[in-house]
Amino acid sequence: MSARRIFIGVDIGGTFTDLVLADNRGAIHNIKTLTTADDPVRGVMTAVAQGLDEAGAAAGEVTRFVHATTLPTNLVLERKGAKLGLIATEGFGDLFHIGKQHAIGPDRFNLSYTPPAPLLPRSMVAEVGERVNAAGAVLRAIDRADIERAVRGLVERGAEAIAVCLLNSYANPAHEAVVGEVARAVAPDAYVCLSSEVWPEFQEYERAATTLISAYIGPTLANYVGRLEDALRGIGIDAELQIMQSSGAVMGAAMAARKAAYAIESGPAAGVMAAAHLAREAGRPGLVSFDMGGTTAKAGLVVDGEPRITHQFRAGGGTSAAGRADAGEPIKVPVIDLAEVGAGGGSIARVDTGGFLRVGPHSASSYPGPACYGLGGTQPTVTDANVVLGYINPGYFAGGSMTLDAEASRRAIEEHVARPLGIDVVAAARGIHALANTAMAAAIRVVTLQRGIDPRDHALVASGGAGPIHAVKLAELFGIETVIIPPSPGVRSAWGLLISDLAHDFVATAIMRAADADPARIATILAGLEEKGRQALARAASAETRIIVQRSIDIRLAHQHQEITVPLGDGPVDAALLAQAEADFRTIYARTFGIRPKEACQFVNFRLRISAVVEKPAPLGRAWGDGVADRARKGVRQAWFDGRALATPVYDRARLEPGDRIMGPAIVEEPDSSTICPDGYAATVDLHGNLLISPVSADERAGPEDGDAAPVARTLHDALC
Repeated sequence: MSARRIFIGVDIGGTFTDLVLADNRGAIHNIKTLTTADDPVRGVMTAVAQGLDEAGAAAGEVTRFVHATTLPTNLVLERKGAKLGLIATEGFGDLFHIGKQHAIGPDRFNLSYTPPAPLLPRSMVAEVGERVNAAGAVLRAIDRADIERAVRGLVERGAEAIAVCLLNSYANPAHEAVVGEVARAVAPDAYVCLSSEVWPEFQEYERAATTLISAYIGPTLANYVGRLEDALRGIGIDAELQIMQSSGAVMGAAMAARKAAYAIESGPAAGVMAAAHLAREAGRPGLVSFDMGGTTAKAGLVVDGEPRITHQFRAGGGTSAAGRADAGEPIKVPVIDLAEVGAGGGSIARVDTGGFLRVGPHSASSYPGPACYGLGGTQPTVTDANVVLGYINPGYFAGGSMTLDAEASRRAIEEHVARPLGIDVVAAARGIHALANTAMAAAIRVVTLQRGIDPRDHALVASGGAGPIHAVKLAELFGIETVIIPPSPGVRSAWGLLISDLAHDFVATAIMRAADADPARIATILAGLEEKGRQALARAASAETRIIVQRSIDIRLAHQHQEITVPLGDGPVDAALLAQAEADFRTIYARTFGIRPKEACQFVNFRLRISAVVEKPAPLGRAWGDGVADRARKGVRQAWFDGRALATPVYDRARLEPGDRIMGPAIVEEPDSSTICPDGYAATVDLHGNLLISPVSADERAGPEDGDAAPVARTLHDALC
């Protein structure tokens, strides 16, 4: 038998830190611990120690360690990043601030619009004399003394991180390289970030914003991954620490420290990658990924077994979503197309001054947590509502590692919601649950309907500790008929880390007419990007590692400024290949916008992703069972469905086998989550261990006996929900 090789994936959320430990022999161990917000490294190491102990594994057997964290996102949302300085081309120091002056999105009609505060004041911008034109030719040489003056001035004013974004440096990075060299010599303690290294794409404002975000979160992220690496080495784990990128690929910790913007949506990306893996494994090309944790809910889309990638992401405006023009800073690095809202199990419910029920975006987090945690929290949350409704077993939360106080949930909802609204506790809990669904539906709407995609053509795959509780009712809002709950959904993002390959993305801007584009020039551009990629993978890729190169071109109509990314096929770059790319662009354009213009096209950006395929955990072998789900039945408890308290069968998911079928209403429990199968639905176990929940016909329904609970008072909220 081959030597045992251990793979560990760790995902830090706002409430829980999740760990999956798997090996090359098919063993899997899942760990869920409370996030230690004051020092996330401590929480990670606690989970690692617990996982190694449970698996009976030695630290030296760990060959891969992959990590996703919400740290970068939280730094931007909470404005707790480094104090920034920016070095710009003389005459262009106001660029970042001018870009903040006009109202966008819903605020474009707001006569009292107040621009959001930029990441740095104008006083922290220094200009240097230099000029490069759009073709990369030097018009004015840069002066090292001028750079030194600029750097010293920023450091004297307190700059901890220095972002450098010179005009047209995407076409010629030489001047930025000199600025970086001088800055690191003059200010060795400052974090220096060059736009030509972070993402050398045209459009000055977006490139500056991406570079500033990277510099803003870079020092904290670099410090964090450094401390985590030291802690892992301290217990004997020598495997390279790898960090999940927003694009769904993985990079080394050293690269993450230098290019922090790439990890801005690290955690949510892992969940979508897990959904993409499920889509390929189960033969379902289209999926809506729904991930509901303790603090936020995320939605993404999987098409043809792959997540959609965007270069139009904005972060830091209270929500994060691709394609939003009304929130946050633009990020040009590749990001999985997803939307995130502040609705999770820990989202706090309250009655506002107008007498309306609100849920989120504020969260109870891990400490003090929901009222039922017994850690000092007194505000009611979505988790408290689900406890009152019977969806969560207080004695089996997190596999029994925590015992919840159901009475504390009732008291919190009674005091803060039911009494102010003049309704009973159950009605209030139902309202909280339904309103959370409405908030989370907004995320799904962004990645489907707002993209011109009909969600009814897709299945909904739910993950996160709270996702399977809400998934079916959420799917109902969109007419989605199939809900998929993968095994261990509460730690699914951590699993997604282990099936993601090491990869790097590169871009080069070269605007040219498609009709007379030079194939030799384009081939040279792409070859240069590939060489950079192979150098970046040199440490991780051995001679036996399979390397995958994916090329694409951003194409637009000559009279428009928005591009569509079109895959470029394999083989030599010649006129036929480029003509096919242009034809593909016109097909995608027609499918997206409903028209097929005949105007000339332009090639704008050339992109390349290079991936090193990593060893993944061995798949679990499953066989069809006898179809008798009663073997997994562990009891009955009262739960609320559509205003009725029903005696609801509870099943142990670990004892379910492929082919089993459960009629709703039913609750399926596992250590990291509970799945709700409402009345009128049935759940079937497939060969991969997924629960497939779909509506059943009227003659299939076999309703359980009603419980003895008092009838629910009909309220306006009941009528709407």
